[in-house]
Amino acid sequence: MTFFIGTFENKVDKKGRVSVPATFRQMLADQPFQGIVIFRSYRADALEAAGMDFMRRLHKSMSSNLDLFSDEHDDLATAILADSHQLSFDGDGRILLTRGVTTAPCFSVSMGLR
Repeated sequence: MTFFIGTFENKVDKKGRVSVPATFRQMLADQPFQGIVIFRSYRADALEAAGMDFMRRLHKSMSSNLDLFSDEHDDLATAILADSHQLSFDGDGRILLTRGVTTAPCFSVSMGLR
């Protein structure tokens, strides 16, 4: 599983794009989906980013450890998976922030990836 280490703060341009650090993109280079998944933090007033491998592992863990029809499974799936946004890298290593991401209460004009 890929881990992003460090904090980078980049400005969002007028078109809603932000650069993803090259070191992060390099860590995801071997994955079929070339991009990141952004979702609201389960514990903090922040947005989190992860590779698709993390999201697959999270889904697998939820499916194998929780009853599919339990309230706990439903709460976790709703809190994280239902509010996730799959964002592809463009040719310059940027992602286009969708309306759902930019309207999140924790979104600010600059974006920190850690």
